Amino acid sequence: MSKSIVPTISSGTAGPLGVLHLPRLWQKASLGAAGKLHSDYPACGQGYDQMVLSALGLDRDAFLAFIATKPTYVQTEAWVKANATQLNDSAVAELNAAIKGYIHADDTRKAILAAVGLTDDGSILDAVNLNNLDDWNSFHAQDIA
Repeated sequence: MSKSIVPTISSGTAGPLGVLHLPRLWQKASLGAAGKLHSDYPACGQGYDQMVLSALGLDRDAFLAFIATKPTYVQTEAWVKANATQLNDSAVAELNAAIKGYIHADDTRKAILAAVGLTDDGSILDAVNLNNLDDWNSFHAQDIA
């Protein structure tokens, strides 16, 4: 079995708190803390990961230290509730809209679609779906046998 894992939880997925990307951030950071995250992925990057932390008012280092304790997703949401300085309906709605509305640059879109074998006909523009396609393609390419 492969020693590294491509994360496949979508940025468009939310847990009970309703925060998009938080389940994916938990998965990536957990895999990173365990030394199991595929090298093409940051455990806690500057894109959606940082958007979530910033929008909720979470300290990055404190979050990663907590994740190093190997919490379940439900435990992670409880930690977020206890430590977020900006966890409210407005902040979550604004963050979720930003995640859903993010559009990759044309060259990134074209590269992802070409890599997965799709024609760039303008029907897939949002980063969430493009990233899903990229993740699934990377997962498929992994040596999982």
